[in-house]
Amino acid sequence: MRKLLLITATGLAALLLHLPADAKTPPKKAAEKQVAEPPKAEEILLRHGLEGRALDTLATLALKFNETQKGKVRVVLQGLGGLAGAEERRRLPHMAVLHTDDSLNFFETLPRFRPLYQVMADGGVKLDAKQFYPLVADAVDDSAGRLQALPIGLSLPVLFWNKELFRKAGLDPEKPPKTWWEVQNAAGKLFDNNSHCPFTTSRFTWTQLENVSAQHNEPMIQRPNRVVLNSLINVKHLALLESWHKSLYFRYYGPRAEGDQHFLNGECGMLTSESSLYAEAVACHLPVGVSAMPYYDDVYGVTPRNVVPDGAGLWFLAGYKKAEYQAMAQFVAFLMRPENQRDWVRATGYLPMTAQAVAALKESGGPADLLDAAARRLSDPKVARVKSGGSLERLRTILTEETDALWRDEKPAKEVLDNAMRQANGGAVGGSVNVR
Repeated sequence: MRKLLLITATGLAALLLHLPADAKTPPKKAAEKQVAEPPKAEEILLRHGLEGRALDTLATLALKFNETQKGKVRVVLQGLGGLAGAEERRRLPHMAVLHTDDSLNFFETLPRFRPLYQVMADGGVKLDAKQFYPLVADAVDDSAGRLQALPIGLSLPVLFWNKELFRKAGLDPEKPPKTWWEVQNAAGKLFDNNSHCPFTTSRFTWTQLENVSAQHNEPMIQRPNRVVLNSLINVKHLALLESWHKSLYFRYYGPRAEGDQHFLNGECGMLTSESSLYAEAVACHLPVGVSAMPYYDDVYGVTPRNVVPDGAGLWFLAGYKKAEYQAMAQFVAFLMRPENQRDWVRATGYLPMTAQAVAALKESGGPADLLDAAARRLSDPKVARVKSGGSLERLRTILTEETDALWRDEKPAKEVLDNAMRQANGGAVGGSVNVR
């Protein structure tokens, strides 16, 4: 009996979600009249890379949705970790919860996506883009304001620090660095205390270039359909990171979320990454603090809070039948119910998408002051940025490839950014960069 009680909600939901859709009853005797079988449910495959409470919650939501469909539609979860190899990943699902920077890892290719606004039109289901907070919608819409994906996994860039490593280095564990010069000072003391990773980052181009430029009012988009990568602030910041890398104050582990695990393992004193990582850090019993992104206090016009959200969305693969897109649209409408948004945000730590989600969180006992602050922040005016989709992913790829030369000590910061901008504006990002 005790073993039965140890079965998790994830295991139970996964079992129910993966039962064969067309299981048949034993054959009747020949003399009995044949009864027509009910029509097979429309199966919608949803790929993800989630774990822990996020997976539990997604599985529960999918199960509840399936129950509302009375056998007509069934969403089936497919964990990325359960796929045997490249061949299985190439068999594209209907939907995926992913950060589009991770498309190659998810699919072994760069597939075509069908925009969310078209999926909802196919399904005859209304989805008002105006209900989303401006900064949330801005992370997944195009230059015409049309939603490309459902922004269910967004975060803000933040600074994490390991309080125990701070204490050992003689730093105040309750006082995080606010400016990049204070980060440098803290990194130096951590290094002197034998830390081999004083500071690292995840999602490098998003945290260290896109957001740093936005904070200092030198956005990467300053002219229509042209990116400006070699601005004074980007050159200044990348040159500083270059000097830290040479002096071993900064460790670069990769362009995506590689730095997260090194921080969670207790190796690094500081990390810039996605705000949603906080829940995972607490679950790891790491003595962690979290604060706003650092900034340069010697730059005129700096606006430290002027950062741009980013992260995972629910994306829809192209090439399916209208009936399948109708089923996907119904699933999106289900996820948008306030109680479902509430459960998702509470379990994952991702940003709330709508005012309805914030209201539901308050009603369930969420901290009203923090939720109100989040609502105000997400209601801020949009900033100029490269829009989500192929243009943004290709731009990030260019920046990643060019900055690799920086870490190998082959090119200085200014040359790296000059080369990246030349490629981006020369057509490598597309004939017309999708910006706003």
